[in-house]
Amino acid sequence: MSTPAMTQPYEGRFDSTSDAVYRKVSWRLIPLLFLCYIVAYLDRVNVGFAKLQMQGDLQFSEAVYGLGAGIFFIGYFLFEVPSNVVLHRVGARRWIARIMVTWGLLSAATMFVSSPMSFYVIRFLLGAAEAGFFPGIILYLTYWYPAARRGKATSLFLAAIPFAGILGGPISGWILQGMSGVNGWAGWQWLFLLQGLPTVALGVVVWRYLDDRVKDAQWLTPAERELIARDIAAEDAGKSEAKILTVLANPRVWLLALVYFSFVSGLYGISFWLPSIIKAIGVKGALDIGLVSAIPWAFGVVAMYLVARSADRRLEYRWHSAIAAVVGAVGLVLSVAFHGNAVYAMAGLTLATMGIMATLPIFWGMPTAFLGGAAAAAGIAFINSFGNLSGFSAPFMIGLIKDATQSTDAGLHMLAALLVIGAVLVLFVKPQAASPKKR
Repeated sequence: MSTPAMTQPYEGRFDSTSDAVYRKVSWRLIPLLFLCYIVAYLDRVNVGFAKLQMQGDLQFSEAVYGLGAGIFFIGYFLFEVPSNVVLHRVGARRWIARIMVTWGLLSAATMFVSSPMSFYVIRFLLGAAEAGFFPGIILYLTYWYPAARRGKATSLFLAAIPFAGILGGPISGWILQGMSGVNGWAGWQWLFLLQGLPTVALGVVVWRYLDDRVKDAQWLTPAERELIARDIAAEDAGKSEAKILTVLANPRVWLLALVYFSFVSGLYGISFWLPSIIKAIGVKGALDIGLVSAIPWAFGVVAMYLVARSADRRLEYRWHSAIAAVVGAVGLVLSVAFHGNAVYAMAGLTLATMGIMATLPIFWGMPTAFLGGAAAAAGIAFINSFGNLSGFSAPFMIGLIKDATQSTDAGLHMLAALLVIGAVLVLFVKPQAASPKKR
C-alpha cells in the first residue's frame, strides 16, 4: 500500500519521502551517465590536446585543424534528430550502448589519420556515430525526474564536462609527453587510442545496467515507481505532443536553438582552444599545460551546480541563463585584456568557464518544460544539433582568425559577442516556456 505522501498529487514539494526516492534514482543513474559523458566529451575535444603534436607532425595549418575539429558537428547535426527519435522508440539502453561502442571505435581509429582528408572523414564519421547521445540523455532524464528536480540532476550529469577538463587535461598531457615514441607511435596517436577504447567498455556496461523506463526498474519498490510515475504523468499533462515537423516549425524551438548556438559557441571555443591559449600565455610543456587547464574546469563545476540549484529552487531559468552568459563574456574579454599576464589571463579564462558552464543545465530546463514524448525527442535533438553547429563554426572561425592575425584575441572577442547575443535572446523566451509551474 502506498504511503499518504505517495497518494497526493505532485505539487512541486520536496518532502522527505520524495527526496529519498529521487536520491535513490540519482545514485543509480547519475554516476554511470556521468562517466559516459566524461568519455564522450574527451572523445569530442581531445583533438585540442592532440593538436599540440599532431599539427606539427602532419603539417596542418590552423584552418585545417579548425575545420577538422569542427566538421565533427556536421555529421552530428545531420544524424541527431533521427538518432533521438530512434532512441525514444527502441529505448535508451540499447541505443546509447550502440552509440558508445561505435564512436569509441572510431575515436580510437583517429590515431591512423595521415592527411587533411583522412582527418576530415574520421571526424565526420565520429560526429555521425555520436549523434543522439547527449540529447538522448537529456530526454532520458525527463523519464525519471519532474522539472522541479531535473535541473539539479542535469547539472550533475553535465558536470562531466568540467570534470573531463580537470581529469582529461593532465591525463592527456601525460599521454602526449610520456607515451611519445612507445611502439613507434606518436603521443597524439596513443591519446586517441587510450581515450577511445574505454568508451567501448562503458557501452557494454550501459547495455547491461540501464533501465529504459521507471516501470522496468526492479531496484525501486512498487510504491517508489508509483510516486515517480505520478510525478511524471502530472508534468506531461501540460506538455505538447506533436508531429515532428510541427515541432521543428515551432518558433520557440528555433529561438531556443539560436540561444543554445550562442552558448555552445563559448563552450567549444574554450574546449578546443584552451590548451593553445594556455601555451600562448607562457605555459610550456604538455603536462604543465594539462595541469593548468584543469583550473578553469574545477571552478566551472562549482558554478554549474550552484546556479542550477538556484534556478531549480526559484523555477526561473531565463535570467539565470542570461546573467551566466554575460559573466562568461566578461571573462573572455578580461582574458584578452590581460594577455601579457599569465595569472590575470587565467583568472579571466576561469571566470569565462564558470559563466559558460553555468548556462548549460539551466538552459535545458526550458525546452523540456513544454515538450513531451516524441515531440521532446525531436525538439531536444534539433536544439542540440543546431546549437552544436557552433562546434563547427567556432573552432573554424578562430582558426581562420589566428592564421590571419597570429593571435586568438579577436576570436575570443567573437565568442564573447555571441554569448551576449545569447543572453539577450534568452530573455525573449516566454516565461511559461522557460519556467515550468509547480503542480
